[in-house]
Amino acid sequence: MPKTQYNLFLDGQIIGTTELEKADPPMGVVYGQVQFIGIVSGYDFFKKYCAANNIALTADFPDDKLLSTRTIKGLSVRNERGVEIQSLGNQISGMDSDSFDITLEGVAYPIYEEEFPHHVQAYNNQYKASTHS
Repeated sequence: MPKTQYNLFLDGQIIGTTELEKADPPMGVVYGQVQFIGIVSGYDFFKKYCAANNIALTADFPDDKLLSTRTIKGLSVRNERGVEIQSLGNQISGMDSDSFDITLEGVAYPIYEEEFPHHVQAYNNQYKASTHS
């Protein structure tokens, strides 16, 4: 199956892409590694943005350039058709020396199943495999 590319927007400006390659279907959660566009330090970028917009950080380790955010209202993820993936919340977490991930929490069904059928199928197959062993 070809990988789907999702665009990340912050206040209407594209800041990166992700494949939302990981998931927890029963919880309505998808997440994936962020490939930034024009951002050298994800830590510095989000630290500055969150400070300017009164967004709480759940973790901040300046020496390691590691952080984790609470939901950023101006952050959206859009599929290849330009449709926003609606969720109850989002989170950016990571560190400059490794990578950053975006997590979307509370993506409702049936939207989840329509947008991420491969995640639902993989989850269902995992469950079936464990009941037949």
